[in-house]
Amino acid sequence: MMYKILPLALLLLVSLNTLGQFEIKTSSRGTLFIIGGGSRSTGMMQQLIDVSKPSPKDYIVILPMSGEEPDTSFYYIQQDLQMVCRNTIANLNFTKDKVNDVVWLDSLKRAKLVFITGGDQNRFMNIVLHTPVQEAIFFAYNNGATIAGTSAGAALMSKQMITGNENNGDTTGAGFKRIRLNMVELKEGLGLIDKAIIDQHFIARSRYNRLLSVLAQYPSYPCIGIDEGTAIIVKGKRIKVVGISQVIRFLLPVQNKNALAKGNLVKLKNVRLDIFTEGETFMLQ
Repeated sequence: MMYKILPLALLLLVSLNTLGQFEIKTSSRGTLFIIGGGSRSTGMMQQLIDVSKPSPKDYIVILPMSGEEPDTSFYYIQQDLQMVCRNTIANLNFTKDKVNDVVWLDSLKRAKLVFITGGDQNRFMNIVLHTPVQEAIFFAYNNGATIAGTSAGAALMSKQMITGNENNGDTTGAGFKRIRLNMVELKEGLGLIDKAIIDQHFIARSRYNRLLSVLAQYPSYPCIGIDEGTAIIVKGKRIKVVGISQVIRFLLPVQNKNALAKGNLVKLKNVRLDIFTEGETFMLQ
């Protein structure tokens, strides 16, 4: 299935050599809209449009590379967005052969809203990591775009990305029955959030064990679990919760230097657990 990409008249080509090396400017005007997966209500999608504030001439880019069937991933997000806006929506399904496509990259840089679909975060990062695509996403963000993602598209926002796999090789999703140090496989993600780690489908799939294991491994990082049908809006260090469920935050006010017990089991003291609902705000540490 083919989708029409933006007309060339909209594309003002700029050399990629002018872009930074995946750095978020302290003066960045961009926003992150991170959805924990599950259904996306019309109200949530309207909030996404309200946050990104596209003018009639602005366009939206969907990056479907996490999906096993990228065209299908694009289709469903497109349908959701068309319920709340009339902007042009472009499907930029980058492959390893397309990561240097100057026209596509310029379209990505100039998008007002970039939406990363669900699927497998590893599939997305295997294509994007340390390529001009990643650089173009940062360029858009640093110039005021909203970068949104759901499910896999949420997990990959972190610099330290939860892959979903156990380090013992279990990729079925049925593991994490203990809270052990280093039991969670983490790889490098996009890094739009540098000093926190995001998990998704959190309450619906009872992912407490794996996020507590991550907290023990990265005790200075807030660990944030976003449930289905729920999102966080990140502007600078301020986070606002929207949606029908909750957001969980694990935090260690003081680093625990004795995180291990016999048998590699994690032991942690004074873990702070916060539960946030619609409309509440909190700050990144």
